[in-house]
Amino acid sequence: MASTDTTPVLDKNDRNDKHDRNDRAADTAGVGAGLDALDAVTAQRGSLGEALRSKALPPLIGVLVVLALWQGAYSLELTSSYKLPSPADVWRSAQDLWYQGTLFSIIWTSVWRGLSGFLLAVVIGTPIGLVVARIRPVRTAIGPVLQGLQSLPSVAWVPAAVIWLGINDSMMYAVILLGAVPSIANGLVAGIDQVPPLFLRAGRTLGATGLTGARHVLIPAALPGYLAGLKQGWAFSWRSLMAAELVASSPDLGRGLGRFLEDQREFSDMSGVLLGIILILFVGIAIELLVFTPVERRVLRNRGLLATGK
Repeated sequence: MASTDTTPVLDKNDRNDKHDRNDRAADTAGVGAGLDALDAVTAQRGSLGEALRSKALPPLIGVLVVLALWQGAYSLELTSSYKLPSPADVWRSAQDLWYQGTLFSIIWTSVWRGLSGFLLAVVIGTPIGLVVARIRPVRTAIGPVLQGLQSLPSVAWVPAAVIWLGINDSMMYAVILLGAVPSIANGLVAGIDQVPPLFLRAGRTLGATGLTGARHVLIPAALPGYLAGLKQGWAFSWRSLMAAELVASSPDLGRGLGRFLEDQREFSDMSGVLLGIILILFVGIAIELLVFTPVERRVLRNRGLLATGK
């Protein structure tokens, strides 16, 4: 029987396998180099001038446009100056508060109440959201109530809070909590609903159960939705506080932005009314930009949802 020499065939197959492995290695290296180059590009931070042009200039232009339209409406006398004072009149009202030494005290009275009430709402709303999200009977019973409370206007709680607690700081904080806690709890529930079940199973496998699992697995995984609930909770806290300060009046409460706004309305001082509105808007925007925007950007960046250089 004639023997068949398979050595050339095997050598040819070995060469083909080696060639394929080299091609795959080259492709992998090319992909890795491309990703490294992409990371290097996204990691580059723009100059200060570019950051100012992209982030500071558009809002500034928007403010200037609003002021120009406002001044134009005043100059054209579209309505009486009693109803629509000029930007200069509002600026003079702000200067009067500055010279009286009451501008910052008025702002700080409301800011302190708003922030302290919001932090208290976080402490209360977070465990409520955890319980509602993880215990089905509780969710069935309380979930619709939280949704309904979130849609209830905050000013509706002011008369009840005054009767229950009187006109004092406790009433103010009660209105803030009733407005903010449902939003924070619902935000956490929505975030937990979006957590992949694989994360929870992995946490249980590693021994992260109960409060440990909630702290180290559940809340971090639900952080984007939870952060959205916190932002909405702050908005409800601020609006609830303004509603309470507008309605309730007492020397013991001090003079916040809402009380200042109502005082100017009683004095028929439209410049003061517009100044109060502007200051309330300014505080809301400042808290958003200084607190929530940096935290949100960091969370998104850590999850790879935002370029490193942004």
